[in-house]
Amino acid sequence: MTLRIDIGGLPSERLRFAASPLAELTAMLHVLAEPGHHPQLAGWAAGVWAGLRPELAERLREAEFLWRSSQADFLLPARPRPTLAEELDDVDRIDDETYVTAALVTTCGGNRVHFATPSPLTDATARERALELAQARGARQEAFAERLLADPAAVRARVRRTLEQCAEAFFDAAWTDAAVRLATDLRLKNDLLKHQGVAAALTSVSGSVTLAPDGDCIIVDKLQDKATAAHGTGVTFIPSVFASPHLVVVHAPGWQPVVQYPVAEPGPSGPVSLETVTLRLEALAHPVRLRLLRTLARGPHTNGELAHAWELSPPEVSRHLAVLRGAGLLTARRHGRYVRYTLNLPDVTALGTDLLAAVLR
Repeated sequence: MTLRIDIGGLPSERLRFAASPLAELTAMLHVLAEPGHHPQLAGWAAGVWAGLRPELAERLREAEFLWRSSQADFLLPARPRPTLAEELDDVDRIDDETYVTAALVTTCGGNRVHFATPSPLTDATARERALELAQARGARQEAFAERLLADPAAVRARVRRTLEQCAEAFFDAAWTDAAVRLATDLRLKNDLLKHQGVAAALTSVSGSVTLAPDGDCIIVDKLQDKATAAHGTGVTFIPSVFASPHLVVVHAPGWQPVVQYPVAEPGPSGPVSLETVTLRLEALAHPVRLRLLRTLARGPHTNGELAHAWELSPPEVSRHLAVLRGAGLLTARRHGRYVRYTLNLPDVTALGTDLLAAVLR
């Protein structure tokens, strides 16, 4: 499954790499709302919560659906500004209907709900549907949606003030440190884009982002099938210190595509593709292959040894071993006339983590 961004005919200068204070604050707010997604930042999140004034903590819980399961599109600027205040000013310029539509996102990831026509601000049926969806997400979200539909201006002002208070409480200090890493990443990305082209720049973003062979489409490895186009607007790539493991993409109709990607942590490993995770899960779904893995977990074995241990025919064992090898779960090494199979322990151990990362991406 993939999310595809059509960039056919788009000049390379329309692919922008830029840091966004508002997008980084949104990533931080998501960490605070879902610390389980970010175990490496659990200590930071606990420290922030402990230091928040009760009033601000309540404000964050009140509006958390704007950034908890999915981020409202206006929180990821297509044209980042140097300061949070400037980006919040840009949000203020969005009309009420666009803002409310983006805010009334009540499901996770790509299954976003958009109220295109008629508008819930003016149509009773659309309003009732919006409140019904919000109610299913909980009383707090229902109450927020009711206030938003009744008085958009008041809610918008309250959300802005909440974000400004976050800047005073924790964002400004965290941004000072994050901005250094983001600037380093942006220099690399823009240098690659200038000297080696779009494909190299995308590869450096994430192993989950690639350029189609014909060069007309950006392909994002996500647990969804969606498509959007960047014609006339371009695509903005925003690095984030706090986003990992998420790869967030603005792809709704009417919005310029934006990709928020995590700045790579030091280390050799990159994200495992959804295709690879699926292949490994399918390989492990057969009970015979699980039995073979049980034996291989104890050490290398030949085909004949495995067949004898489980009272199977050698050709049957060979077929199962081929599937496991194709999924990258085994390695084979020849010793004279024998081929010994070994469990790829690091990849088997990481499968749960890889699955979670693919789902959260």
